[in-house]
This record gives sequence, structure tokens and C-alpha cells, in this order.
Amino acid sequence: VQLQASGGGLVQAGGSLRLSCAAFGLGLTFRTYGMAWFRQAPGKEREFVAFIDSSGGTTYYSDSVQGRSTISRDNVKNTVSLQMNSLKPEDAAVYYCAARRGPYSQGQMGYNYWGQGTLVTVSS
Repeated sequence: VQLQASGGGLVQAGGSLRLSCAAFGLGLTFRTYGMAWFRQAPGKEREFVAFIDSSGGTTYYSDSVQGRSTISRDNVKNTVSLQMNSLKPEDAAVYYCAARRGPYSQGQMGYNYWGQGTLVTVSS
């Protein structure tokens, strides 16, 4: 199984980015996994950003991105996306997608698969 994150880059504060994560090797079971995005800024611990349940019907966000970000998924293409708007310098981090065969969780320990990360840089 491989999760491949993409879409990171350099953006000015106030701008937008759309991160994508493609899941390879899960096949039809992808639709049984909850998917999440985490991020890790330099010198900081990895933190939860957003979660979407297996059907795509329920989402959760951290307080830091609530109202500025939207997580979505496509269970045909086996992808999950994170649309981030009104980006702030404090959003700069490496963003990781993760897959979990279980209910919503902000904790990293319950995730079965992780992507390699995509770097988001926000200039002020």
C-alpha cells in the first residue's frame, strides 16, 4: 500500500492550495478507510489537521484550520484532497495523508498507512 501526497508548494499568505493524496494498493477497500491529513512544522510535533470518514459524509477539522479548509474524497479514484484557503504563515509545514480502518481519531497511533508528505511554504 502506498499513499502519495502532492500539491504542496510556495504560496503567499492569504492564498490557496489544494493538496491531493492518491492511494495505491488498497483497491476497493479504500472506501472502508477513514482518511486524514496531519502536518508537521519544523521543530514541532506532527498534528492533526482534518479527517473524513469512509463514506465521505462526515468530516472533522482542527481548530486551526476550521472554516478555511475542506477535506474531500473520491472513492472511485481512491483519492483524498485538502483544499486550504486563506493560508497563514503558521500553516507552513509538511503535510501527510494517512489512512485508518476505524472511526475518527486525531491520534497518530491508529493510522495504518502514511504518505511521504508534501511541503507547504507560506510567505508573509
